[in-house]
Amino acid sequence: MKRPARSSLATLISIALVIKVALLYALWTLFFSHPQTKKMRLPTAQVENHLLTAPAPTNLAPKVNDGSRR
Repeated sequence: MKRPARSSLATLISIALVIKVALLYALWTLFFSHPQTKKMRLPTAQVENHLLTAPAPTNLAPKVNDGSRR
C-alpha cells in the first residue's frame, strides 16, 4: 500500500495565509468599506482643515494650589 503524500510545511502555511487574508478582506468589506448612512460623509476640505490646522491655544497659566480639596 502507498502512504498518502504529506503536505509540505510551506503548502500548509500558504493555505493558512490565503484563508486569513480572505477572512480579513471579508471583515473589512462587512464593517469598514462603507459608512452606515450617507449623512455620515463630510466634505474633504472640512476634514483636511480640521486635521491639518494647529489647535487653538489653551490657557497655560499655572493653577494656584491652596491645599484645599473641592
